[in-house]
Amino acid sequence: MFKHSLRWLTGLGAAGALIAASATPAVAAATIEPYFQDTTLAVGATPTTRALFLYADEPTVLKDVSVRYDYRSLASKITVTPAEGQKCTAPEPGILVCTEPADVTLYEMPPLGSGIYRNAAKQVRIALTEGAQLGDSGDVAVSYEAAGGRRGSYTSRVRVGEGVDLAGGPFTDFSSKPGGKLTVPLVVANAGDKAVSGFVAVFDFSYSIRAKDRFSNCRYADDHLVSCQFDEDIPVGTGLATTLNLELATDTYAPTNQSGYAQFMTVADFEDLTRVRAAVGARTATPGSGPKLTLTEAPGRMRQAAQTDVGPGNDYTGWTIKATGTNGTDLAAIGATLKGTAGAVVTATVGFRNNGPATLDRTNADYEAATHTVVELPPGTTAVETPDTCQLRPGTRTYQCASEMLLVAGQTYTMKFRLRIDKVIANARGAVRVNAPCECPPGDSFEDDIKPANDKATIVVNAAQSGGGHGDDDGDGDGGGGGGSLPITGTPTTVIAGIGALLLVTGAGCYLLARRHGGRFTA
Repeated sequence: MFKHSLRWLTGLGAAGALIAASATPAVAAATIEPYFQDTTLAVGATPTTRALFLYADEPTVLKDVSVRYDYRSLASKITVTPAEGQKCTAPEPGILVCTEPADVTLYEMPPLGSGIYRNAAKQVRIALTEGAQLGDSGDVAVSYEAAGGRRGSYTSRVRVGEGVDLAGGPFTDFSSKPGGKLTVPLVVANAGDKAVSGFVAVFDFSYSIRAKDRFSNCRYADDHLVSCQFDEDIPVGTGLATTLNLELATDTYAPTNQSGYAQFMTVADFEDLTRVRAAVGARTATPGSGPKLTLTEAPGRMRQAAQTDVGPGNDYTGWTIKATGTNGTDLAAIGATLKGTAGAVVTATVGFRNNGPATLDRTNADYEAATHTVVELPPGTTAVETPDTCQLRPGTRTYQCASEMLLVAGQTYTMKFRLRIDKVIANARGAVRVNAPCECPPGDSFEDDIKPANDKATIVVNAAQSGGGHGDDDGDGDGGGGGGSLPITGTPTTVIAGIGALLLVTGAGCYLLARRHGGRFTA
């Protein structure tokens, strides 16, 4: 499960873990930044696959895309070949040119229910030749061209290293009430035939799992542990262990199962994953100011269990924490009261608030919305601008809107509808309903609201008397204001733990989005 998510993160496609939103391709030309991950290969190891990722500051579609791989600096050391059967040619040694079989649709972030590989060209396979030797290194210059003169390039590093086999300890189960403290084991072993010289643990915790310590060799995003780097060597056939002090946040939804994972990787592999961070000037997660997290020799029982699986995929460990007791969530709809003359365009800012006491967390690799909201337009009005997260139900005046994956207790999540008043109707009423049923791929809505009576609010245009909408009155009748197509907002995205946490180390993949959204993303 974590491996599945981290493979996606390794491609730096994790922008969608921070905000779940669908998008419609834009007409205006977008700024596009390519990225091709660095690679360290071991002599005798199986080839690795890589893909060119393309990040846009606006949704767009690229037509007639071709990708060129120039590895002439390593032509006698590596081969680059198609991995997915796409049409490619090799015009000269050290050059591979591949054409994309279909248009490449780019999103600011992966849309709800999209799967994990978006914003990417077809994969290629990188392998060492018999002439490769330990210590060899060089560059792969990857460039793309598309219709309309769109083009860009990224230079990636390839190194020849020594193959080792890190293995994680066994998965363990715990239980705690919200706000409770617990100590979990962190165990790593050397399951290969060469000594490991230093390694990194990269963590993937649910939003509710917080770190209590601040070790100097670890990095944090607020109270979330992101990674720890260790200088210790691990001789063949041995293992190391330590413990982590964790806490369940008081706003943890209960009963639920909260999960955490750690993947162990070599220092070189971690560098391959994170080198782009410095190139884009992204802010890293913050080092701790406390003592260094140290390791001791792992108990034999744990070491033996960790070494039983020496194949691919044994380099991680995990914990399941059962949140006990009852701690639910109340999502309350927010309506609007508007006024205006015929022909005026007004802004209805509607949505919902998480009244708590629990945060609703459905962060996962499928981008499932935590809930769905429907917005029924008042009679006599027409929507001229709607959020990208909303779709009109066929044959109706009702829009179905997907929320973010993480709805934090105490936060408000609103979206703007720009409505034209076609006809003045006194007390024209529409509705906002949170937790609305949804027969859509991302899944159904939240069905366990602890106070369903406030799931509905009204949108009133030209109320006969004062009052109308439940919640904030955010209408304006001047035809201006801050309208536009906006996603539901509100999550304090300093970090969303889980599959998005690694972005605070890598920084890439969302820096364009941060630039556009005024620093909403903090990588």
